[in-house]
Amino acid sequence: MSQNDENPVVIQVEGVRKTFGDLHVLKGCDLTVRSGEVAVLVGPSGSGKSTLLRCINQLEEPTAGRVLIDGVVQGYRAEPLPDGRWQKLRPAEIAAQRSRIGMVFQRFHLFPHLTALANVMEAPVQVRGLPRAAAEKKARDLLERVGLGDRADHYPSELSGGQQQRVAIARALAMDPELMLFDEPTSALDPELVSEVLSVLKDLAADGMTMVVVTHEMGFAREVADQVVFMDEGRILESGTAEQVIDHPESERLKGFLASVL
Repeated sequence: MSQNDENPVVIQVEGVRKTFGDLHVLKGCDLTVRSGEVAVLVGPSGSGKSTLLRCINQLEEPTAGRVLIDGVVQGYRAEPLPDGRWQKLRPAEIAAQRSRIGMVFQRFHLFPHLTALANVMEAPVQVRGLPRAAAEKKARDLLERVGLGDRADHYPSELSGGQQQRVAIARALAMDPELMLFDEPTSALDPELVSEVLSVLKDLAADGMTMVVVTHEMGFAREVADQVVFMDEGRILESGTAEQVIDHPESERLKGFLASVL
């Protein structure tokens, strides 16, 4: 039993399906992530991990099923219309829901013309209306937290890939998210830079941040995950503790996957 099993549910994914034309990317996924829990999604490329993450963050709209954050349906009014149809939220309302979720991608997506400090300050000032002085203090504190206090005035082109990704993490944290989603945050990095980014994720986990992480880093999954979720061909085939999923896989498909990555 996880130490988080008594905590409230933050993410509830119910029967989520996603199709792109004739391509069925998600085929009915159910996932529960509790407050303070780290869920790590693993599986072969093309198994639907990133699409599931994008559905949680409303970057993709599920074809069927639904996502709830803190019990609130994402993207739709709380109650269906009298005829049973669900009414979509307006773009501004969706943006408000999404603002509570921090997301970090494979690519860093930093503004190249802004320093590390300005990149982290941008959203709190422009979206939240935080005064610049307060935003700067917060940004400097966050850069310090990810080990880049001495790089605040550097531009992205002057930073390594690992440093850029850590700035991207600080930028996501600047919006005070309730949970963080990471889509293969180390896959674009040189091997020697992976550990510095995973170290930041471990610190966030230790601080109790609720996280869903898509990664191929099985050592990280074993060390940090409260829940390891194995996906294949759009379905969740197995989930459980790292010991259950990584050390004692049940399906032949998972056994084959682990043999290829471990």
